Amino acid sequence: MGRRSAKIAGRKGTQDARKAKIYSRICKTIIREAKAGGPDPVANVKLAAAMQQAKNAGVPKDAVTRNIAKASDKSQADFTEVTYEAYGAGGSGFIIDCLTDNPNRSAMEVRTVVTRSGAKMADPGSVAFGFKRCGVVAIAGGADEEEVFDAAMEAGADDIQTVDPDEQEEGEASISFKVVSDAKEFGALRSALSEAGLEVDDSHSGLVYLPHAETELNEKELQSNQSLYEKLLALDDVDNVFSSCATHD
Repeated sequence: MGRRSAKIAGRKGTQDARKAKIYSRICKTIIREAKAGGPDPVANVKLAAAMQQAKNAGVPKDAVTRNIAKASDKSQADFTEVTYEAYGAGGSGFIIDCLTDNPNRSAMEVRTVVTRSGAKMADPGSVAFGFKRCGVVAIAGGADEEEVFDAAMEAGADDIQTVDPDEQEEGEASISFKVVSDAKEFGALRSALSEAGLEVDDSHSGLVYLPHAETELNEKELQSNQSLYEKLLALDDVDNVFSSCATHD
């Protein structure tokens, strides 16, 4: 598996956008779990897990408290996970992840951005079959390579990627390794690596779609897909965008 993630490398400011999306996704998850199981994390295991995720990612406590309170508001709609698929320039595949309180709005906004960008919405599964759902745990810079490999193999990781400083994406300067697992094993993998004494960077960790093969693009196609990626990620309901696009040095 190649070092590059499925997500197109960001331009300046992408790190801030990524962080904002992580915060937004966690806060929406807190509302969803509090609505479903109540506001008490002692009695609501899923809410407790979401609150721990918020703590790991550095979400302010007042934001957590505020979103738990939102769940008791009868006007607050339920949040639903929705995934859309699209074809970008050069035949590249896009997977768009949303957690939304209005799926109809999300579908309309995503479709509008895709079609106005000259791309095409895809039938469910027609793009996704070319990706694998994985968990990625990012290890902060300065970690000992042998310790990372030993801990990752002990935890049953599928792949260990060394992050080359010369090929880092926007905002990745603090990362030295990415440890990859099956999506179902992500939580256990993160816990095992943390318990092994490794510093986990939660801002670059999570569930992702990794392409089985990257799509080679020319410069014009790459720029077109970069623009599509940025416009999709700017939508409030969109939490993450993954692509099969290969990038060029």
